[in-house]
Amino acid sequence: MISALTRLADWSARTPKRLWALAFALFFTLAASWAVATPLGGSPDEHAHFIRAAAVARGQINGPEVMVPHMVAGIEGKFAETGVQLPEWYRQLPRQHECYAWHEGTPASCAPAIGHSGKTAQATTAAGRYHPAYYLAVGWPSLLVKGPHALYLMRLASALLCSALLASAVVTAAEWRRRSLALLGVAAAATPMALYMAGMVNPSGGEIAAGILVWTALLSILMSPDPRLLNRRLARVGIGGLVLINIRPLGLIWFAGALFFGLLLQQRGVLRAVLRRKALWLWTVLLGAATAGALFWAAQHPDNSVINTPRSLTAREAARQTFGNTETYVHQMLGYFGWLDTPAPAFTWLVWLGVIAALIALGLAFGRKREAVALIGMLVAVVVVPVAAQASQAEKLGMVWQGRYLLPFAVGLPLMAVLICAGRAPDAGMPWRRLVGFAVTGLALADAAAFFWTLRRFAVGTSGAWVPFSAHWNPPGGWALWTAVYTVAAFALALPALARDREPGAADGLESPSPSASAGSGVRSGRHSKVASVG
Repeated sequence: MISALTRLADWSARTPKRLWALAFALFFTLAASWAVATPLGGSPDEHAHFIRAAAVARGQINGPEVMVPHMVAGIEGKFAETGVQLPEWYRQLPRQHECYAWHEGTPASCAPAIGHSGKTAQATTAAGRYHPAYYLAVGWPSLLVKGPHALYLMRLASALLCSALLASAVVTAAEWRRRSLALLGVAAAATPMALYMAGMVNPSGGEIAAGILVWTALLSILMSPDPRLLNRRLARVGIGGLVLINIRPLGLIWFAGALFFGLLLQQRGVLRAVLRRKALWLWTVLLGAATAGALFWAAQHPDNSVINTPRSLTAREAARQTFGNTETYVHQMLGYFGWLDTPAPAFTWLVWLGVIAALIALGLAFGRKREAVALIGMLVAVVVVPVAAQASQAEKLGMVWQGRYLLPFAVGLPLMAVLICAGRAPDAGMPWRRLVGFAVTGLALADAAAFFWTLRRFAVGTSGAWVPFSAHWNPPGGWALWTAVYTVAAFALALPALARDREPGAADGLESPSPSASAGSGVRSGRHSKVASVG
């Protein structure tokens, strides 16, 4: 059984094209399962993003400002929303979730049916000031069909975009000689929350997927240099960076953070070789232009919302509260679904945090002093960045921070830890492949548990039966079908991480070594690979 799984894993990772296609199909299956199994409008602010995407697809990049009364975190105010002209049924979307969101015991069956009226009317969206690039990428299906089908197709368009980015991260990780360890890092970074947002119409999905690609490619360039792979890795950094920067202004900060920590971990002499590549300067120009465009857009579209924050909410008080909420934000990065009213089961959090904690401990144990300092610095940054961000904005916006906002940056923590191990840990002395096998299997089980638990909440509510045979709400096709599809895809995605390590110097393809070569490589192959990578 084990040998059969190893052969299948080796087959899946034999060539970059095969691995990319397999990873793309499986990531898309996971994200699409979330897209179908979540009630329309059942994720944070999705109604605003649906309306923004449909408007951009129809050429409405801007619109008149409309002040709409709203309440954020219990604080009253007025949101500066954008008015757009859309089919009248889009005006129903802001109220779709109200009967069950924040009412955990109520299933989603209470939501009213969505109409199909083609009459044009004004709808408003709080996402009107966001950069239009993401919304153009996911909004075009709304031109093809009407009603709920258009909304599902927009979700699937988001899943396609995110799956392509995540599959590119998988192929990049598989280029490491110790690819099983590197692929474990991508698996740990792609949390259930990341996959959930990938299946929603929400910029967070694209941000997180792009963040995983940027971190994986940057660390590969600087920690595992190979001249033959440099141009394609630079292209992946560039593509991920363009997506990250063009979604929201925060993307520029996340990209800069990844670059900073990547440079801390670079091997000696790598930066000099990278700076001599023409491809670097081409992508630098493109990213510079994207940055200028994003900053110009943000300057031209300020947020004029008025939030009546209490006088007691000073920057210091906001920082204190945010630091106290660190555990909540960590849980939100792993899995807090619906309108932040549906936490993943404790099993999911314990497994995911256990794997990440083990990776950090191993990275600190095997990393050199500079690498250990960088890893600790990244761990501190995951805690401090939300505190600084919330303290600087609380008096204007209130306590609005969510864990998923940080996730495009925080994915670098497990990736840094695991890639330090992949580059420094000796081949002998620890059962690495067994460790990876248990870890990816645990993550797949935890992921499937989070999906089922969330689908159960929508079907019967948190007070309903553990197995929702008598579901009040069902996704198209039924809850049992999508639970089975998601579980199979989650375990199949763990398969490439079971592939045997690559032979030293095998850089252009991803061929697996023969069993004899794998067994005889030992510690000597690790030393030879370091020599070959500098050449």
